[in-house]
Amino acid sequence: MPNEQLPTQHSDAVPPGWQVLPIEPLPRPTYFPAGLAMGVAFLFWGLITTWVVLLVGVALFIASLAGWITEIRHGYKSH
Repeated sequence: MPNEQLPTQHSDAVPPGWQVLPIEPLPRPTYFPAGLAMGVAFLFWGLITTWVVLLVGVALFIASLAGWITEIRHGYKSH
């Protein structure tokens, strides 16, 4: 239709009350947060069941936390 106006493609056009986001790259996706949550679940499940599940939860928690911290540190070094 000739009377329709296309939205402007300008990055300066920001609705009132909004602000422009800074141009920063997002961190890449990782499985460490999910592993950390699963480690906590196994840890608490192990508290009420058996020590083997508790040890698996502790190991998963420590490994995921260490991996996530390492990932964050390498992300800061690359910027």
